[in-house]
Amino acid sequence: MSTYITVHGARQLADELRRLVEIERPKVVTEVADAAAQGDRSENAEYIYGKKRLREIDRRLRFLQKRLDDCTVVALDEVPADTERIYFGAVVTIEDEDGEQKRYQLVGPDEAQPALGLLSYQSPLGKVLLRRKVGDVVQFRRPAGEVDLEVVDVQYCLWLPNESSRGAGS
Repeated sequence: MSTYITVHGARQLADELRRLVEIERPKVVTEVADAAAQGDRSENAEYIYGKKRLREIDRRLRFLQKRLDDCTVVALDEVPADTERIYFGAVVTIEDEDGEQKRYQLVGPDEAQPALGLLSYQSPLGKVLLRRKVGDVVQFRRPAGEVDLEVVDVQYCLWLPNESSRGAGS
């Protein structure tokens, strides 16, 4: 099953992939070669650490490449036919029993940052909100107990601002 990701999220993963391939990996390869030239590799901490770091980079490269190949990129300016309901990319305002409102955008799991208002559509809360509409009240089970949440607003807009201006409720 394909995982959805925003254009912004796909760009971030591609940028990380490019940085690892073009900058990080060549730098570590050079460091490992320099450490290997110093002689005994069995007790050379720089060589051992460098090889370990190369394995970590290669593992991350494989993950990023597979993830980018398997993800379905969704442009947030493509508004669904039914704008009344919550789907991937929706900016949702919910209100809890105490009247506190929070604003989230449903995004892919690779770009989720709930504290910044970016909620994975695969998260427990994301799953509860999917296909709901304004006025719906949903029960959400959290560690502190169940809470009733009302969907106050659903918008389809490019809410993914730059990193410094993101925030729940903004």
